[in-house]
Amino acid sequence: MIARRRTALALMMPASILVLAFLAVPLLLLLRYSLNRFVPGQFMVEALTLDNYVKCITDPYYFAVLKTTLLMAIGVTLACLVAGFPPALFLARTTSRFKAILILAVILPLFVGNAVRAAGWMVAFGQKGVFNYLLELVVPAWAPLTIMYTPGAVFVGIIAVNLPFVVLTLQSVLEGIDRSAEEAALSLGATPYAAWRLVTLPLAIPGVLAAAVLCFILTMNAYATPVLLGGPRFQMMAPVVANEVLNQNNWPFGAALSFMLMIVTLLLTVIANVVVARRYSH
Repeated sequence: MIARRRTALALMMPASILVLAFLAVPLLLLLRYSLNRFVPGQFMVEALTLDNYVKCITDPYYFAVLKTTLLMAIGVTLACLVAGFPPALFLARTTSRFKAILILAVILPLFVGNAVRAAGWMVAFGQKGVFNYLLELVVPAWAPLTIMYTPGAVFVGIIAVNLPFVVLTLQSVLEGIDRSAEEAALSLGATPYAAWRLVTLPLAIPGVLAAAVLCFILTMNAYATPVLLGGPRFQMMAPVVANEVLNQNNWPFGAALSFMLMIVTLLLTVIANVVVARRYSH
């Protein structure tokens, strides 16, 4: 028993050291920065103050940015779950010899960086872009629509980034569900929709929750897509943090904003896990 514990400890040590070095230490350093004061011309003054966190909570501008980010994250997560479940279920159930190619088609967008994909959407959403060109052919009276630099453009762009992650997460969980339970429900007279709602979906809840959490976190921390598709008038938390640190040189307040973003994300994720766990524990 002691030998097994030593072996397990030895196997865990490299990963633990890496986590400590590349995650815990930078976070502790960032936390210390967030307690300092920013004085223009002096960069950062050593202090132990919560003024930066108070400003995050009480300033209407930053509260509005956090609210916008939360609403965008919730909307994108729901949209990705609705759009991602059918293809994930198809990939999990299909016996086609082209299944590997279909999975590769889902993974393929991940080979391209977020900024490059956002640039592609900029071309599609422009006044002379593909979307307005097609709209002019179908409904000329509505063209051209102003799509760029709107919340809708950011919404679509982030969905395009997150959807492959959601599909792959759901597909891996759905493949592990025994189809005999669903077939039993169908043999007892349940419709395909009823079998999906009463059997498949409850069994897939852990995967749905994992996909939702992943999508939510990715949206809360999205940077390139909001900057390129939202423009200067549409603000989300990650671009605001970057602006405080890179453009304003206000490292203490940028660090405080980073921690507020992380705390809100973790808190909502834990609440979602607890609620779903209680809902499906009976």
